Order: sequence, then structure tokens, then C-alpha cells
Amino acid sequence: MAFELPKLSYDYNALEPYIDARTMEIHYTKHHGGYTSKLNAAIDGTNLENLTIEEILRDISKHSVGVRNNGGGFYNHKLFWDIMSPNGGGEPTGELLSAINKDFGSFNDFKAQFNNASATRFGSGWAWLVNQGGKLVVASTPNQDNPLMDVADVKGTPILGLDVWEHAYYLHYQNRRPDYIDAFWNVVNWDQVAKRFV
Repeated sequence: MAFELPKLSYDYNALEPYIDARTMEIHYTKHHGGYTSKLNAAIDGTNLENLTIEEILRDISKHSVGVRNNGGGFYNHKLFWDIMSPNGGGEPTGELLSAINKDFGSFNDFKAQFNNASATRFGSGWAWLVNQGGKLVVASTPNQDNPLMDVADVKGTPILGLDVWEHAYYLHYQNRRPDYIDAFWNVVNWDQVAKRFV
């Protein structure tokens, strides 16, 4: 197989009470696992088997809907697990905080913009903090699209992402997406986000 489901660096219950263990287990094993196996099936026997996921996504308009949906789902969830931690929360520091203050005015202004992008994404999708060559912007994408894709309205390198598909929060939060968005800030691993920014 060209792509493997990445191992989580924490247990399913590690992000409680903000993200519950049952949601984590289903989200990781069924959803991320499904995207991974379907991506491998979609690229089986093609030249895409020799490319990185980033290379595939950058030219996604040339590939099938199956590659777009499952490649996005594979990449997006890998980023999502990486930028969360049971020791997360608080605020970023150093270069990342300076960049946020420069591009958004303040950390709180950034959070407000990100929360709005998350809450107003119609249907299923993602909200992103995107690095555009040193400038930070907030964006959202439908379904499993992301800013790496050549079809994205806002292009760049995603360094923070929030999954606002209902499968990410419905068992615990039901239709209260804003509560889930607020809870997310308690588990953000700013060290990982800062590494992606650099």
C-alpha cells in the first residue's frame, strides 16, 4: 500500500472532556481508516503511487473524484491528529504568535475569525489557518478539500485545521457546533502548529 494510516500519539480518551473517546475511536478507525484504504484503491496501479500526498493534492484537478475526496481525507485527518494534544491549549508563542498578531491584530481576533470560518462553513468541511509564504490567513473548504489543492479558493500551506464534519463532533455535541469549536482550543498543540509554520 502506498499510504498507511498514521499511528496516533495519544489514546482515544486523551482529549476528553473536549473530544470524547468514542468519537475519537470511530473518527480515527472508521473515517480516517476508510479514507486511507479508499485512497490506496483509487491510485492502485497508477503513477500516483510514487508521489507524496502533497504532490497528489497540488494537482488534484487532474485526478478523479475518488482521489480528491480520499486524498484530502487522508491528509486532512493526519494534520488534525498531529495538531492536537492532551497537553494542548493556551496560546502560541514566539514567531507564530508574532505572525498572528501582525496578520490578525491579536490572538483573540484570529480566534474570532477562525471560529467564524468554522461555524459558517455550510454542511461538511474544514476551517484552516494557512501560511501563504509567511502571511497567515484563515480559510474554509468544503468536504475534504484543503488549501494545498489547485482547486482551493484560498491556496497555501495549512498549519492548523479543524474538522467540522458532523462525524467529528455529533456524538458528544449533537448540533452544537459552536460548543465543539470552543472546546477545540483546549487541545490545540501550538508547538506542532509552530513547527508547520516554520
